[in-house]
Amino acid sequence: MTATTATTATTANTANTVGTTRDETTTHREPSVRRGARTPQWATGAAIAALRIVASFLFLLHGLQGLVGAFGGIDGAGTAMAFGAWPGWWAGVIETGAGALVLLGLFSRPAALLCSGAMAYAYFTVHQPMGLLPLQNLGEQAALYSWIFLLIAVAGPGAWALDNLRRRGRKS
Repeated sequence: MTATTATTATTANTANTVGTTRDETTTHREPSVRRGARTPQWATGAAIAALRIVASFLFLLHGLQGLVGAFGGIDGAGTAMAFGAWPGWWAGVIETGAGALVLLGLFSRPAALLCSGAMAYAYFTVHQPMGLLPLQNLGEQAALYSWIFLLIAVAGPGAWALDNLRRRGRKS
């Protein structure tokens, strides 16, 4: 027996179960306890898609509220932002247009990056001057949207996206 074989045999044995490899002692564990258990790819894609759809739908509604005065508008009486007003009207354009693209999963990475940047801008110019923490400055929504859309820009749209159909069409 060589030194390498002896070392391997020693590490494969446990103190209480001589002659039994580590793999044999762990096969009786439940799958949820097993080390290195991975989430199935279809579940990850579905979860990211669900997050993308819900977040972008709410983002789109927020854009329509400021852009056209839907859902009570910016003041609860149906008032929209003045045409071309900086930054409110332009934020509504981004929230509506890019939010719809992310919702559909069409050009989702660049659209999500635009949404993320718009919400980071909103947080640092509107909310952060009122206080350091999001709970103090009412910036939780802007901060969450910024991070959620950054996740979508990096991870992709998940399942159920038109981008996936576009990719399949290019490959054929």
